[in-house]
Amino acid sequence: MKATGIVRRIDDLGRVVIPKEIRRTMRIREGDPLEIYTDNDGEVIFKKYSPIGELGIFAAQYADVLYKTSGLPVVVCDRDHVIAVAGIPKKELLERRVSPALEEVMEHRRSFAFTDDGRRIQPVEGVDRYAMVAAPIVAAGDVCGSILLLAGEGGGPAGDTEVKLIAAAAAFLGKQMEE
Repeated sequence: MKATGIVRRIDDLGRVVIPKEIRRTMRIREGDPLEIYTDNDGEVIFKKYSPIGELGIFAAQYADVLYKTSGLPVVVCDRDHVIAVAGIPKKELLERRVSPALEEVMEHRRSFAFTDDGRRIQPVEGVDRYAMVAAPIVAAGDVCGSILLLAGEGGGPAGDTEVKLIAAAAAFLGKQMEE
């Protein structure tokens, strides 16, 4: 654990303010769920809760099936990190942060498809791979992540098949989150 040197008092309603610089660094947004842990030493630890992270094993299996079906690498993310990968080495992407471009796709609740116009998004920070198709995963009205196909070696534009495949996958994972 890393000390920040910041001290905050609890108010009369039991609230504590997480400083803006920490929220920005940790990508904690208004309304984000935080999981609370305690230990025997009296430490209280807040951790960002990832509802889609609960589906980690299932998401990995689903990504593997999509990869085998499409022949393209598949990535499943929560709002901040990659949680499942299929079709490329997991070490390359797993647990890496999503890029601001992918955050924007999720924030605006819109899908992305690489077309002939040349607009691309790099979905994961520090990784030189591009998304062919990306769709937000929405559960109970909230965006909780995204699923995407990465461009293959040819890097051609997305077709209707890929767009529909990822849209269906996002809807299916969203439904699984609700159950």
